[in-house]
Amino acid sequence: MEHEPLPSEGHAEVRIVAATPEVARRVAEVLRRCFASTEQRSYPAGRGGGTRLHLTLDTGQTAEPARSWLAASESTQEAQAHADEV
Repeated sequence: MEHEPLPSEGHAEVRIVAATPEVARRVAEVLRRCFASTEQRSYPAGRGGGTRLHLTLDTGQTAEPARSWLAASESTQEAQAHADEV
């Protein structure tokens, strides 16, 4: 498995996989309303005609509701990876 470099401190790389480009764009738009972000990049997702959309979020520049969600969601436990992310 190829390991990608980690994003810089305070940033998150987000990958959205959807059946259509419109659905992927709608999800990205919601994220951009909460966080500052880079321009999205889209790619085909497999043979079924889906779309992969990548963007980088700046978690240091948050807007509501992300600001209150982040404050409420701080956890001392590490998140468990999904089976396909290991």
